[in-house]
Amino acid sequence: MSHRRTFTLASPLNPSNSPLRYGSGRSNCYHSGLRKSMFADLLRPFPCWTENYHTVHKAHKMQTYRVLSSCEAQGIDMDDKEIMRNNYLIDCGADQECVVGGVVALGKFDALHIGHRELAIQASKAGIPFLLSFAGIAEVLGWPSRPPIVANCDRKRVLSTWAPYCSNIVPLEYQIDFSSVRHLSPRQFVEKLSKDLRVSGVVAGENYRFGYKACGNVQDLISLCHEYGMSAHIVPSVMDKTRRRSTNGASFDGGGNDVGQVSSTRVRRALAARDLEHVAGLLGRKHRLVLMLANGGYHLSQNAVIAPSSCMLNLPPGDGEFSNCTVVLDGETGAGFCNVVIDSGFIRIELDQNSLLGFDLARDGQHPMGIEFG
Repeated sequence: MSHRRTFTLASPLNPSNSPLRYGSGRSNCYHSGLRKSMFADLLRPFPCWTENYHTVHKAHKMQTYRVLSSCEAQGIDMDDKEIMRNNYLIDCGADQECVVGGVVALGKFDALHIGHRELAIQASKAGIPFLLSFAGIAEVLGWPSRPPIVANCDRKRVLSTWAPYCSNIVPLEYQIDFSSVRHLSPRQFVEKLSKDLRVSGVVAGENYRFGYKACGNVQDLISLCHEYGMSAHIVPSVMDKTRRRSTNGASFDGGGNDVGQVSSTRVRRALAARDLEHVAGLLGRKHRLVLMLANGGYHLSQNAVIAPSSCMLNLPPGDGEFSNCTVVLDGETGAGFCNVVIDSGFIRIELDQNSLLGFDLARDGQHPMGIEFG
C-alpha cells in the first residue's frame, strides 16, 4: 500500500512573505467541477475538494488566504522544499498521515520551553517540522496525574509564536500511543519512524534516550537513522544560564540530572517557587494560566472573580499574591490588568475597572480565560 501525504494547501490570494498561522475552518464539499485556481491540475484527480478562507494579521494589515484540500484520504505529491518555498499552510486536520515526509523532533514537550523550540527550529531547517511525543505515558507507567504546564487548548497559540523562528512555519504536533511503542527496541522504534510514519528525518537533544528501558542513546539514533535512510540532527542542550532565588532566599536549580539545563522539571520548580521572571526566561514567553469557568463553582464578588482550582486547565504558580497580571478573554488579546491570589483550593482574580466593564460573566465564563503573569 502506497503512502501519500494528506494535507491542506494554502496560497495567498496576494502572495507575500508574511508568516502563516496554523488554522482550520468550516468548508463545503463539491463533487464535480473545479473553479480556476493555481492548484487546479493538482486537485483535478480528487473526487471531492474543499475551499474556505482564512484571514491572518500582520502588523496593521490583513491577508486573506484561499485554502484548498482533499475531502478524502488522498495526498498531493509535493516535496518539502516546494511547500516551504511557496509558504503553504499545512493543516493535518483529522488525517495524521501528513507527517509523511516531515522531520520530527522527539521529546515530551510538556512545557514547550526554549529547549523544545530549539528542536523545532532545527527540524524546520531540514523540512516540515513536527513535534512527536507519546500519549498515555503516565497511565502506562502508573505515574501520578498532574496538570500540564501548557493547557491543551493553548498549545496551538504557543506554537504559532514559534513560526518566526521556524522558517515562517508553525510546527504541528503528532502523538503516538505510548503503549504501542513501549517495548520496542531502539532499532524497532527507528524502523517504525521510517516504515510506518515514513518521516524523512529526526531531531533530538544530545541527552535523548529511546527504546525499551531507554537503552538507546543519540549515537544509536544517528547510526540507525543512517541505516534506514533518514537524516538525524542532534541539538546541544539549551542551558539555563541564570541561577534564581526562591522566596525563602535559597538558591534554586532544577535538581537531579538537569542542573543548568532548561527542562520541564525546571519550569515546574520555578513555578512552585513563584519565580515568574525565571519561568518567562525558561519558556521564552510569559506563563499563561488558563481557566474554564464553566466547569462550575465560580462567582463574581464586587470586582473579583473567585473560582475553585478545578477550573484551572494547567499548572498555576505556587500559592500567593500576584500583581500586574493580564486578563486574556479571547485567547489572543489582553483585556486588562488584574491582581491574582492563588490559595489552596481557589483562585481570586481582582479586575481593574476597565477589565470589569468589559467582562461579561455569563458570556465570557463559557470560554477559556487566560491569566498572564508578570
